[in-house]
Amino acid sequence: MRSRYDSPDLTPPWKRKQPVPEVPADRDLVVEEVTTGFCGAVIRCEKTAEGPTVTLEDRFGKHRVFPMAPRGFLLEGRTVTLIRPGPAGAATAPSGPRLTASGSLAVPGARARVARAGRIYVEGRHDAELVEKVWGDDLRIEGVVVEYLEGVDDLPAIVEAFSPGPDARLGVLVDHLVPGSKESRIAAEVTGGGAGGAGGAGGAGNVLVVGHPYIDIWEAVKPSSVGIAGWPRVPRGTDWKRGVCEGLGWAPNTGAAWQRILGSVRTYKDLEPALLGRVEELIDFVTAPEG
Repeated sequence: MRSRYDSPDLTPPWKRKQPVPEVPADRDLVVEEVTTGFCGAVIRCEKTAEGPTVTLEDRFGKHRVFPMAPRGFLLEGRTVTLIRPGPAGAATAPSGPRLTASGSLAVPGARARVARAGRIYVEGRHDAELVEKVWGDDLRIEGVVVEYLEGVDDLPAIVEAFSPGPDARLGVLVDHLVPGSKESRIAAEVTGGGAGGAGGAGGAGNVLVVGHPYIDIWEAVKPSSVGIAGWPRVPRGTDWKRGVCEGLGWAPNTGAAWQRILGSVRTYKDLEPALLGRVEELIDFVTAPEG
């Protein structure tokens, strides 16, 4: 009579290797490569002579190519084997975390947080619309409201009326914050310190003013994303937005031009790094814990 000890597999169940799930390497799936710790979103899969590979992009835009080896990646902390995704258009269930337009991990089903007392101010409506399009998901989760100034000249009065404090920090994004500019002088006035240069910051305590070097937020959108070779030079004394429309051969309708530019923005990858870092800095500033 055979006993249970005659079984060819005497390994206790809890010691047996569990099967590793296979996950389609769908675009924007966020994984970590196990040997290097490189974490990024899938941007492409390719078939090579050595075998299939996957290209990951981290939130700084750096690309790395890895073989799609068994047990080669971590997905939400679990070991998985990436496989090539199905045919384009095939219906597949979501297999893992996705990225927001800003490059952050999306939080499915997350509700907007009650608005904080702290605020982020930007110079105009176009600035606010661009920030909302790229960082809107992050701002709602953090409870950060973005408002616009309608001109940096109003900033001192707004800061005084806002009365910033440890539980109500004020962050400000300014266009064309370069040394010696009107914008840099106003930044120094409201922060009590020296204004930053292009992409720099001036301020301490509960007010932070940061800026980008562009004349207008339009220039913070990469020309390649808009489908143009570059932003035209506009003669001094000419309305900049109208000059851009004329230089690009667009109709002299700045509202329509902006919608065309905004419509070309899908994610943070469509924006210049000089803007990306400044917005992230402001979000961190107004959401920092007290003390």
